[in-house]
Amino acid sequence: MKFNELDLLPELLSAVKNMGFEETTPIQEQTIPLALEGHDVIGQAQTGTGKTAAFGLPMLQKIDVNNRTVQGLVIAPTRELAIQTQEELFRLSKDKRVKVVSVYGGADISRQIKQIKSGAQIVVGTPGRMLDHIKRKTLKLNEVETLVLDEADEMLNMGFIDDIEAIISETPSERQTLLFSATMPEPIKRIAVRFMKDAKTVRIQTTTLAASSIEQYFTKARDNEKFDIMTRLIDVQNPTSAIIFGRTKKRVDELAKGLEMRGYTAEGIHGDLTQGKRMSVLKDFKRGAIDILVATDVAARGLDVTGLTHVYNYDIPQDPESYVHRIGRTGRAGEEGVSVTFVTPSEMSYLHTIENLTKQKMTPLRPPTNDEALESQLQGAMDDIQKSIDENGLERYKNAADKLLSSYSAEDLAAALVKAMVKDPSDIPVSISPQRPLPNKDKGRKGNFSKRKGSGGGNRNYKGNSSRSNDNRGKQNRNRRPNRSN
Repeated sequence: MKFNELDLLPELLSAVKNMGFEETTPIQEQTIPLALEGHDVIGQAQTGTGKTAAFGLPMLQKIDVNNRTVQGLVIAPTRELAIQTQEELFRLSKDKRVKVVSVYGGADISRQIKQIKSGAQIVVGTPGRMLDHIKRKTLKLNEVETLVLDEADEMLNMGFIDDIEAIISETPSERQTLLFSATMPEPIKRIAVRFMKDAKTVRIQTTTLAASSIEQYFTKARDNEKFDIMTRLIDVQNPTSAIIFGRTKKRVDELAKGLEMRGYTAEGIHGDLTQGKRMSVLKDFKRGAIDILVATDVAARGLDVTGLTHVYNYDIPQDPESYVHRIGRTGRAGEEGVSVTFVTPSEMSYLHTIENLTKQKMTPLRPPTNDEALESQLQGAMDDIQKSIDENGLERYKNAADKLLSSYSAEDLAAALVKAMVKDPSDIPVSISPQRPLPNKDKGRKGNFSKRKGSGGGNRNYKGNSSRSNDNRGKQNRNRRPNRSN
């Protein structure tokens, strides 16, 4: 279903279009019409399925922009999810101009108080900080029309049920309640029975992976190591066509620029690009003018690309469903695909969550050394030289060759040619801005995931260099720009 088939306000539809969305996800298709009709809704779906827009659009539709009181409330389990939800609601309401504020622990509460008092119409936050504001009487919920409980099972696991019930008791009994949870344990069902009226239930099946078509690897690395490791992997694996996923727009811009500096043909796409620019980049990627596409999850949603051999998760996604959608872009139509996920030591719990969802273990992959990456580049350069000789058409360059041979040995000239065709990473330092890792999900929880050894000494078959034909070997080297100034 397309968004313009829903009974949404024009200003919300324009915001959705500007964000690059055309078709609804299953949770959106089933939830939005029910919510627009005023029903309470229980949505059972994994994270990464588009839940924010599923509850956000109906909530934004109801907001009276002339009423400067809190009319919508979203309770989230973590600071990171609260921030993410606030940002997406802000984008969805850009044309309607709804004031959305997030509140969470570990941040300046006086600033949050000022933001609420300045006319917040939707407040997104964690249970503890919301209760703090309620007790201070800085957050008044007597005019709330829509209440959202996001990732309710996560809040249960984190011990927030009592806090949630205390917050709900501050809201009017005549309100709409939307509850989303990946699972439905008994305490969540009791909340639904106690605080919801004739709720409609929407269940979305978990996305699955084709077990045999995608080889999944992970490499444990610190954030400041990831770029150099990734470029060495690209040199060794030699993908025909690849997508790199970054967590933020800034990250995507920096990765695309860094890859260009290193001589790869790469472009980035994210939500800040115009629709025309995005279409131009995608057109170039599909026709092979660009070998590497760098993208955020939002920008890559709905991409129709074929022939993709590799997916690199530069940042591991917070939502396991996003991982499934990311790597599902390779290994299609019976072809084999390869995915490599970079994980910082503190983010290993997210890898285990992904493995639990996909029912597949990722194989640790040892990062290639600089010498191994250089060896792959040299082989690619020699393949390109051989191909150029085989294609002939060298007559017009014979005079220049004779002059050079009169001054230099054939060995020195060949070495100079190969040197010009490869790039030593140490010659072109690239700095990617550090990014805060995802919060450690194991802290303060019972039943932590078992610890897993890192990727040192792991699988050495880099998947992509051995099965490629000579025509594909060195493809990256052909697209490097040896004369590019720094």
